[in-house]
Amino acid sequence: MTTQPLLTETEAVFRAPVPEDGPAVWKLVENTPGLDSNSIYYYTLWFRDFADGSLIATVDGEVVGFLTGYRRPDEPETYFVWQTAVNPRHGIPFLGVKLFQAAADQQVAQGARYVEATVSAENKAILMVLKQFAKKHSARIETRVLFPSSLFPDSHHDEVLYRIGPLTAG
Repeated sequence: MTTQPLLTETEAVFRAPVPEDGPAVWKLVENTPGLDSNSIYYYTLWFRDFADGSLIATVDGEVVGFLTGYRRPDEPETYFVWQTAVNPRHGIPFLGVKLFQAAADQQVAQGARYVEATVSAENKAILMVLKQFAKKHSARIETRVLFPSSLFPDSHHDEVLYRIGPLTAG
């Protein structure tokens, strides 16, 4: 009788990004429907200047997810999540949720009291992530249109701001 090896869930490793991650993240964005595309240079520069608010998820050294964010200069207690994506090919359950929570919790531990993100009403996945995060922290979510669609060309949606807080570490 032969025994089958037990399948173990693949774990992603979260780490701070480095400029060399720029091309892999750009490719991930290009392959993720619905995300606004930026240049490779943008991600490379972002990971030089704003690495402290961003995270990379890797499996066996391969970039499988990322999150870019920063502390707002005019409101240092506010952490703004700019963009996030994961490669579903790796099949890691809730990787996007885990990535968001790890980045936001890291910022809260460093003194952030609010987490913000702009989200399209059609993006049900990130809305679920924001609601779960707020519930975990027993925090309110306030919403308002940050930038109306009229500011953008073509048929861009309103950018609705979701503000979660106040938050406390612990």
